[in-house]
Amino acid sequence: MGNVWEIAGFAAAVWGLLLFSPSESIAAVPKGLSAGGQDLSGLEIEEAQEKVEQYAAFVAGQKVTLDVAGSRVESDAAGLGLRWVNDQAIVEAVREYETGNLIERYLKQKDLEMSPVDVEVKFQIPAAELDEYVASVCGGFAVPAVDAAIVRENGSFVVTPSQDGMAVDVEATSAALRKAVEDAAAGGFSEPITAEAVFMPVRPVKTTEMLAAIQDMLGTYSTDFSGSSSSRAANLRVGAAKINGTVLMPGETLSGYAAMQPFTKANGYATAAAYENGQVVDSVGGGVCQIATTLYNAALLAELEITQRQSHSMIVTYVPPSRDAAIAGTYKDIQITNPYDTPVYVEAQTSGQTLSFTIYGREVRPANRTVEYISETLSTTPPPDAVTRYDASLEPGEKIKEQASHTGRKSRLWKCVRVDGVEVERTLLHTDTYSASPAIYRVGPAVQAASEEAQQTLMPEIPAPAGEWETDDETN
Repeated sequence: MGNVWEIAGFAAAVWGLLLFSPSESIAAVPKGLSAGGQDLSGLEIEEAQEKVEQYAAFVAGQKVTLDVAGSRVESDAAGLGLRWVNDQAIVEAVREYETGNLIERYLKQKDLEMSPVDVEVKFQIPAAELDEYVASVCGGFAVPAVDAAIVRENGSFVVTPSQDGMAVDVEATSAALRKAVEDAAAGGFSEPITAEAVFMPVRPVKTTEMLAAIQDMLGTYSTDFSGSSSSRAANLRVGAAKINGTVLMPGETLSGYAAMQPFTKANGYATAAAYENGQVVDSVGGGVCQIATTLYNAALLAELEITQRQSHSMIVTYVPPSRDAAIAGTYKDIQITNPYDTPVYVEAQTSGQTLSFTIYGREVRPANRTVEYISETLSTTPPPDAVTRYDASLEPGEKIKEQASHTGRKSRLWKCVRVDGVEVERTLLHTDTYSASPAIYRVGPAVQAASEEAQQTLMPEIPAPAGEWETDDETN
């Protein structure tokens, strides 16, 4: 008898399926189907979709608290960038029960009733948005590191200690926030969402220990400017002060041009003589090449790396040939780089009519090793005949020397290293060519000028008496 009822029940079910048109879609969500824990059984598709949207909005609106160095920063999950990413999941799940023939569809729905299915509602927090949120809310709590500072006072170094800083670890904090949201979701958001910002120490670039290592004199060099005009001497003092106290960390480079420019009156410079295209001209900042030259020689003795150096167009007299360094715009510069593992300190000062550069650091060179730089003149070229220019503003017979002559030279510089007084190394550093140039005079009208026409016959260039052009000018 039991078999008869079973057969009759199955027959009725089959008859019911035959009455269901294959072209019809399921009007309501099958029993046993849920999404994100939200029971959708019997709901219209639109109603089910709306219910899941409400759940997604609930999740996005969950309050999130971030502890930032003891301060509570609150947002909602949407503020972290959280979004629902599988909004078509419900429609796709329902369609699964619309596929197949009538019997297959019936059996799938019966299986669903026996074993309910919960469709995962997937959320995503894009990494870039979360990192941006963390950086924005935690940035104000960062504490910048403070570099140590060093000055030389009364022959001794005084170091102002460095201070460690603190910066947010964006990656670690983002990971903590993401985990907090995921854990809360797994628990049905029964507990508040909280996370703690992760901070990391920030070390200063220049630490107290690093600058404290600056104790030894590595190289010093001085040049004389007693023959300079007051304007040129002032330029040397101004330019030297702008370089004084420079600290070069390992691998760092000092540019003389960058440190001293702009060469303007507003920046403290005066008009003085300078070289330009083989002539002596007045220029704001004239004379700063002596600063470049003195720095260059101190750097040579300290055995810093010479990154850039060019010679003058004409010879200078305050250093031997090939031991000079010029500054002109950005195409001629003196640049020195610290090759040591510890910082170096550049001291620049003027005392009376002497300009001095001294470079300090930690001495690691053997005491029995000495370095000497030898200038070698290869050839000389006498200056051309002197040039005389008529100047009607001068008194009759008056003659003014506008520019001294310059002997041309070709020279080179050697680096000689000795150990216990014995030469072990001789290196050619560079070869330079300096132009010869004539002395230039300005003269007034002739004393016994017969007429204006006679004055006009005065030659624009008249050789000067022998011996008047043999002294090199001490400019630039």
